[in-house]
Amino acid sequence: MQRYFVEPSMRQGDVFHLPKDDAHHMKNVMRMEVGGEILVLDGTGLYRCRLEALDKQVASARIEETLPIETELPIRVTIAHGLPKGDKIELVAQKATELGIHHLRIFEADRSVSKWDQKKVPKKIERLEKIVKEAAEQSYRAHLPIVDFVAYDEVLQDASNYTACLVAYEESAKQGEASVLATTLAGLQEGDSLLVVIGPEGGFAEAEIARLTEAGFKKAALGRRILRTETAPFYVLSAVSYHFELKG
Repeated sequence: MQRYFVEPSMRQGDVFHLPKDDAHHMKNVMRMEVGGEILVLDGTGLYRCRLEALDKQVASARIEETLPIETELPIRVTIAHGLPKGDKIELVAQKATELGIHHLRIFEADRSVSKWDQKKVPKKIERLEKIVKEAAEQSYRAHLPIVDFVAYDEVLQDASNYTACLVAYEESAKQGEASVLATTLAGLQEGDSLLVVIGPEGGFAEAEIARLTEAGFKKAALGRRILRTETAPFYVLSAVSYHFELKG
């Protein structure tokens, strides 16, 4: 059954009024008709709905059943990612959504080669939000991950809002560190939150690492190999999924 994410304001009583893009998708791509069923998520719940009206411009659906949410990670994972080159951040947004990320924060690190023109940031975030929405619908997510672009200082200041904070640091891997991520996950419980900071292609400058450790972040290796910047978030989220969802 096709899933659609909407804003809570699109609900009036027991009826959702879905936006034009969704109406177009239902009518022209999925070939749906009035009476067909869809799943609607508005950030407060998951609902099985039946279409009451549908054309190329408008779609409305009435709630028939509230369903349990079973597809979210037991802890809220935020990845703060140093801006990588090219369109790598789009791949990160898409696949991290599939793997259960709660919040993607993007910042320009000292060694970020790419730089975003502040005037173009809203358009770039809009593009990423579209990618996230499509990935969330495809992967049966119940919540739409948040995407934003922040200053490095904001990442540091935000640390106190999380149960645990880590920085993925390749030097730790080179030195043989292999337990910080596992130990951190073992100390978390359902409902807790984890912030992991990942650098761009060139890694972190020493001054950045110093500021992170001063703010309470623990340096963690992600296995014994050195990962590409766009691979690191997937390693973290997969480890979280294994620890909380698969390990007996």
